[in-house]
Amino acid sequence: MTLTDKKIRNAKSRQAQYKLYDGDGLFLLVMPNGSKYWRFRYRYEGKEKTIALGTYPEITLLDARGKRHAARTQLAHGIDPGQQRKAQKKAQTDIKDSFEVIAREWYGKYLPTWAPSHAVTIISRLERDIFPWMGQQPIGEVKAPDVLRVLRRVESRGALESARRIRIICGQVLRYAVATGRADRDGAADLRGALPPAVVKHMAAITEPNKFADLLRAIDGYQGSLVVKCALQFQALTFVRPGELRHAEWQEIDFDAGQWNIPAEKMKLRLPHVVPLSSQAVDILKELEPLTGKGRYVFPNGRTFERPLSENGVLAALRTLGYTKEQMTGHGFRAAARTMLDEVLQQRVDLIEHQLAHAVRDPNGRAYNRTAHLEARRKMMQTWADYLEGLRAGAKVVPLVKAK
Repeated sequence: MTLTDKKIRNAKSRQAQYKLYDGDGLFLLVMPNGSKYWRFRYRYEGKEKTIALGTYPEITLLDARGKRHAARTQLAHGIDPGQQRKAQKKAQTDIKDSFEVIAREWYGKYLPTWAPSHAVTIISRLERDIFPWMGQQPIGEVKAPDVLRVLRRVESRGALESARRIRIICGQVLRYAVATGRADRDGAADLRGALPPAVVKHMAAITEPNKFADLLRAIDGYQGSLVVKCALQFQALTFVRPGELRHAEWQEIDFDAGQWNIPAEKMKLRLPHVVPLSSQAVDILKELEPLTGKGRYVFPNGRTFERPLSENGVLAALRTLGYTKEQMTGHGFRAAARTMLDEVLQQRVDLIEHQLAHAVRDPNGRAYNRTAHLEARRKMMQTWADYLEGLRAGAKVVPLVKAK
């Protein structure tokens, strides 16, 4: 039978201490001097343990049950309530060096260098998957098993790729702590190989020329918004990332130079990027300019010109055209260009990679600047646009074979 307030109040002292059980591990220990102590008994990794929950009447029956529930929740998530309490007490005496405090300091330091979406992902993973389980632990005491318990919890819900990325985040925080003198080593480094490799899922893309020609003709026949139609055509010609396309601004377009200058804060690698504009790409912008040119965004939202095109705008249009998510995505235009520029048009791989805004290094290992090989890339982009125009018109496709 569970306890009641009346039963607890009427419990008299005896010559020896005794227990009154409430169930699920909670009991009241009545001492010979009349003092009454709440205790919670549990098993963790096969060992029986007991923790104190306070004294009665300062901690009421309702309070004690709430503490029991919290402890059982920790156990359900693989946490030892006793060890967690010890870690919290130690962290309170040395709170300035807890994992959470150091992680937030690291986050603030690197925040200006990240894309907004990446920053949101990082803080979300810290607050949702790391801090509740390891945040109060002194960072100098964080070892590989502590990080592994966090990763296993994420892995258990099927998020293997997230677990891998969380290990990277933990490692970055720990290395920052080492560099700033708050820890001796990065315990997460010992976990390399502890998780099975994630299965890489590539974005769906049409890379076969004849099928890509069908896509181009379908886009030309799109009956929806002119903004969305132009966005699809422009993405095929420029093969930028979907987010870069959606956030394109008129002030970034240089018609005289025939190029689109994307600032660093909009790029994944946080480096400014130049997209040479083919004559076909310029024609699309000039067609769209009377409609959206007085606003900020080249491809604004359908409801208000004050916001960019939604991330679902291009995807929804592709679905309307009959292409499923397994066939084509907005990101797929990049894979299509990468494949056909290399295998059909035999363009230099370093030029293609540079135009894709991937990390390209010069012979000395330094990142190329934004204008590197600009004239060569300008010719390549015009060659690509002319090739797409031929595909659209039904020109015969003859894949070339590179000389070995």
